[in-house]
This record gives sequence, C-alpha cells and structure tokens, in this order.
Amino acid sequence: MAGLLVLLFPFVLLAFMIMMERVESPLRQVAVEDQVETFLDEARPEEIDTFVREGFPAALERSRRRLSRLLPLPRQAREAREIRRRRHAATRS
Repeated sequence: MAGLLVLLFPFVLLAFMIMMERVESPLRQVAVEDQVETFLDEARPEEIDTFVREGFPAALERSRRRLSRLLPLPRQAREAREIRRRRHAATRS
C-alpha cells in the first residue's frame, strides 16, 4: 500500500498543480486589468507617451519610479485615497 502511495503521489501532485493553474489564471488577468486602470487614472502625459511607444511594462515602471520618489503619505491619507479609488472604480462598473 505504501509503495502504491509513493508511485501515485507525484501524479496526484501534478494534477493538483494543473488544476490550481486553471483557477489562478483568471485571477491574474483581473489583477493586470486593475493595474492598467490605476495606471491610466494616475499617469502623466509623458508616461502615456511611454505606454504608447514602449508598451505597458515600461510605462508602469516609469510611473512607479515617479511615485517612489514622492514622500510616503500618512496612513489616513493613503486610506482616503484608496476609498476614493474604490468609489471611482465602482461608478465605472
């Protein structure tokens, strides 16, 4: 019985990993769409130009570099900004 378990375990694990990939794939797509929407809401004109010329990854990196140079917001301001962002997203849906 233990030998059978040893032989079947890799196949069961492989089947589980394939199943989880199918579950995770749509979730990744939603996350990318949210990143694009957030980027387009906050982007400056030069970042939009980069988006058009070089694609989303380069433009997102440029935007993140710009935002990282800004001073970190206090916790209350970050929460208020997140609430506004969620309301805006809810009205667009």
